[in-house]
Amino acid sequence: MKILILGAGGMIGRKLTAALLRKGDLSGQAIQSMTLADVVKTDAPASAIPLHTVAADLSAPGVAAELIAERPDVVFHLAAIVSGEAEADFEKGYRINLDGTRELFEAVRRVHGADGYRPRVVFTSSVAVFGQPLPPVVPETQVLAPLSSYGTQKAIGELLLADYSRRGFMDGIGIRLPTIVIRPGQPNKAASGFFSGILREPLAGLPATLPVGDDVRHWFASPRRAVEFVLRAAEVDTSGLGVRRTLDMPGLSATVGEAIEALRRAAGDEAVALIRREPDPAVQRIIESWPEAFDPQRARALGFEADASFDEIIRRHLEDEAPATTVRS
Repeated sequence: MKILILGAGGMIGRKLTAALLRKGDLSGQAIQSMTLADVVKTDAPASAIPLHTVAADLSAPGVAAELIAERPDVVFHLAAIVSGEAEADFEKGYRINLDGTRELFEAVRRVHGADGYRPRVVFTSSVAVFGQPLPPVVPETQVLAPLSSYGTQKAIGELLLADYSRRGFMDGIGIRLPTIVIRPGQPNKAASGFFSGILREPLAGLPATLPVGDDVRHWFASPRRAVEFVLRAAEVDTSGLGVRRTLDMPGLSATVGEAIEALRRAAGDEAVALIRREPDPAVQRIIESWPEAFDPQRARALGFEADASFDEIIRRHLEDEAPATTVRS
């Protein structure tokens, strides 16, 4: 089996690569090779499985065609710029998040027309495809009405995935990821980035900024759980999805205040004291337009599972990233 990971240099891409190398197979088929593609060259980890790294912009003419020419059996499409950056740079957001996706799907379609090639394509979408007004718990049938450019780009990607799958060009499955916390490393330009920052930085003894109120409720998953979602999407039986090819992923519905109390239990009052409250109306508007909770019945029926609590999310971060912290024993 050949695997292509687009956006391999990102947080989920790196963790997915490591998980696939540990696993060694997908759907019982041994992984023969993996191509790791990103806009910048990704360092290939040591591996007995042949790894090929590619530095290229998926939206540039001919790039997708070159990648698909290798006939990967599974394509993980993780490549995107984040919500805040897509909102700040309209043209870049549409070029990367929409044009790149269309280039990929068209490359698959053209090869399908030549020899019937039909890969499994896993597309990571977002809860940002929804917008107000929303019920407290979003049902499976909720209409897509994004209120950000990022959400619009992801929603269009979902529709393209469904149509190209309906036409038989690919076996596509989309997964709407909750906001991922705690993201390791440096802050990014995502509007939701502070959700990680108010936990990651204090756990490492550093100050953090909170731009929204403690009562803001949101939908979360840990990085470890997100990778499990992506892997399961590559292996799950898609025959029952019908034309609705994108699934809401299970998550943890919690308020900012509940996340902070979990931080207090893990690292004490001194960690919580490092959080500075600096309201940002622009960030507040974006976050308040996103859903607070879902009823992901279809995903649960297919075996996708959520994190149990913010205490578990913090514990997984400490296990996986081992930052220097003030965590109490």
